Amino acid sequence: MNKHSISLFFIKRQIGIVFCMAIVIMSCSKKAVPTLPFPPKSIDIQEIDFEYFHGKARLNFKDNTREREVKANIRIRKDSVIWMTFSVIGVQGGKALINKDSITIVSTVNKEYYVYSYEELSKRFNFKIDFYVIQAAMLGNLIIPKQTIDDIQEEEKFNRMLQSQGSVGIKNYINKETKKLEMVELSEASTGNQLKLDYSDFQPVGDKLFPYKGVIDVLYKSPKGLINNTIVFEYSKAEVGDRELRFPFNIPKRYDRR
Repeated sequence: MNKHSISLFFIKRQIGIVFCMAIVIMSCSKKAVPTLPFPPKSIDIQEIDFEYFHGKARLNFKDNTREREVKANIRIRKDSVIWMTFSVIGVQGGKALINKDSITIVSTVNKEYYVYSYEELSKRFNFKIDFYVIQAAMLGNLIIPKQTIDDIQEEEKFNRMLQSQGSVGIKNYINKETKKLEMVELSEASTGNQLKLDYSDFQPVGDKLFPYKGVIDVLYKSPKGLINNTIVFEYSKAEVGDRELRFPFNIPKRYDRR
């Protein structure tokens, strides 16, 4: 197997986790700060809004055994479709289409493709995963809308908003000055599975701030033992606007479904 094949083989195994669990957990190793005695009843959060999004990013994937880097071209039509192509050393080797029904990953090097249903992924991770959750996570927006039952605690630099969905606990850290979501941590007490993401390098995109860099850390138990996946993404370009984008996507008949 050549270098390009190895890289894409790794990508196809990880991409389902990345865009389904990257939704889930976001955190960074910061020293705890005692909460103040009078927590705010509500907080203002600045979120990206758009009709079309176009970005270019470098993605670095690392698991227990190997590390690979790819470049990605990303397009989003709000609340409709997320489209991506991947290349390794200038050679296009994969693509992905995320819509309201499913996630499809295609390896053009290995001539095969994968299809993930949201029902299957939600059951696997014991957390409701759908298109809107993935879209929010990719843009640095809240994965679950604010609710009156959310527990909001004030710290020195952040407002911390605690949420839950089923057995999964969610901690959102919102910067008090920029009003941007910087950290999220999702965890399930019964399994110890965690997903962590840290957003950083905020730059203006349209009239809002957008995280040009992020680190996703996935920790979960498998039949082979404890698995740790880390994904680092860094944008070189990010734009929003009303100009219509194209989302070309097809699967050749000779490709095998895995």
